[in-house]
Amino acid sequence: MNTVADALQTIELHKLEVDTKLPIFHCSLNPYPEVLRLAREGIDDVRQVHPDSTPSNVRAIYMSPWKSHLISPKFNPLLDVTGSLATRVSREFLQADLAALNMVLRPTDCWGVIYEHSDQTLLHHHFPSDLVAVAYLEANEHCAPIVFANSLVVKPVPGSLVIFPGILLHHVPENFDKRVIVAMNFQKFPNLPNFNANQVGSITY
Repeated sequence: MNTVADALQTIELHKLEVDTKLPIFHCSLNPYPEVLRLAREGIDDVRQVHPDSTPSNVRAIYMSPWKSHLISPKFNPLLDVTGSLATRVSREFLQADLAALNMVLRPTDCWGVIYEHSDQTLLHHHFPSDLVAVAYLEANEHCAPIVFANSLVVKPVPGSLVIFPGILLHHVPENFDKRVIVAMNFQKFPNLPNFNANQVGSITY
């Protein structure tokens, strides 16, 4: 006997597309040098215990594990600052006051990437994450930009933070200079006292 789940597999899905604009937000974290310094140390600390780069669409000299914040607490200050800024983005630009809805943005993934010459990241998105943030800890003059939807090019600046929707396609073209980042995925959850966002599985891009 077919179950409901089996029957649903027989329904043919069709795709439509709409031209729309998705927002991208940016700011400087240079007023918080200690936060940036700790995050950079966090990458090196994680690399000591996880020296092999994590397999993914990132073609870089080193990518730390998806949940590096569970390995080194030095990422936590950056996650706290970024989470507060992402909550502001939600309230001030996306018309969603999460506190009023008894919801909260929590980090589900956090990883560092060290790019050197000829490294790159293939086109991808971060769905089902609601918001994604990238902090640029090092960004030398000739390092690669991040490119959104094969159209908008954002040049990294040391200490800058970029926040964007998880469904937005993006990639990093071939790199030609030192480029060190921390990427973070945030999802919204009910603001329950015992909820643990770290139990949410990681999506392999």
